[in-house]
Amino acid sequence: MAATIAKIPLPMLRENFSAAVGKSSVVVKAVACTIILGYLFSFATSAVPHITITPGYVMPPNFRVYSFICYCFVELHFWHVLADIAVIFLFGKLLEPLWGAPDMLLFFIIVNLGVGIMTAFLYLFIYLITLNEEYLFEVHIYGLAGYIAGFCVAVKQVMPDHCLATLPFGKLRNTHIPLTLLTLIVLLRIAGLLPGPYPYMFGSGIIVSWIYLRFYQKHTNGNRGDMADNFSFASFFPSQFQPLIAVVSNSIFSGLVKIKLCKKPQRRYDVSSPTTVTVTLPGTEPHDAERRKQLALKALNERLNKPDTSPSWPTLDDDDPASPTSPQTAASPLSVPASVKLPVPAFKDPSKQSTGAGSENV
Repeated sequence: MAATIAKIPLPMLRENFSAAVGKSSVVVKAVACTIILGYLFSFATSAVPHITITPGYVMPPNFRVYSFICYCFVELHFWHVLADIAVIFLFGKLLEPLWGAPDMLLFFIIVNLGVGIMTAFLYLFIYLITLNEEYLFEVHIYGLAGYIAGFCVAVKQVMPDHCLATLPFGKLRNTHIPLTLLTLIVLLRIAGLLPGPYPYMFGSGIIVSWIYLRFYQKHTNGNRGDMADNFSFASFFPSQFQPLIAVVSNSIFSGLVKIKLCKKPQRRYDVSSPTTVTVTLPGTEPHDAERRKQLALKALNERLNKPDTSPSWPTLDDDDPASPTSPQTAASPLSVPASVKLPVPAFKDPSKQSTGAGSENV
């Protein structure tokens, strides 16, 4: 009996997995297969230092820059492989229809390349402070931790207010996921359940993906980036800390603009209207607002498509053709209801009719 119950979910899981794989694009399938191959290569212990990023070997004279490309496909644990593939398929299901396969592949390359470079130089900086050679030659950077962080940031951009769960202390929304996962990863690293580079990779993934989506991603309408207020860097933090974070982040951005590493947001003025002047920032146009509110629009359309169940007002006399709700009276706004009787003069001699009396009756 227990064996029969255990076998029941297997066909359903197999069917759902086959449907997810069948509907995914070539990019999603290729990335997933490459991750599996990288996991198989990791069984060769001697190959691990060559296919992962070792901070001491990326500098001359070794100069293994190729490791910045292949490190993200390598995993040493099977459960990490499952998590990476799940995120890849979720990305293809949620964001690829909005972005397209080329933009998804470009995002994958930029985030992983940026995460690898930032994490490697972070360990070089730690070595300069501690002078401990273990940070140069004993640390191996690998996996898709940075890309998982980038996926969380992209989902926050598209559907920030979508509620994932209701907890005792509030609702968990997509906008809370990046910082929540980063905190959880740091705690797991302290407990020794995750490798050392994992928190650095996840934090670097948040920064790299946010910079790309905020300033450089090109949209179909020709704009770049997303300058909406709900996608600012301060929006990743709780509301109590957002004013302080906004001051720091805006100061850093102003400094980068002065040294010409960043550009100011482009403003477009619409002076075609003789009465108003419209100022548009990239990321605040209706196209981007619609992109970030796909779920809300879907729910609204479902409500609008439902039949109207509001009760109609009853009529006082449905059989009376002269009633206020009849078609004849509805067409004439000045018509008089049938229940109102107008007095008519009773005398027969028209010459004796008083015009004043007639106007008073009317």
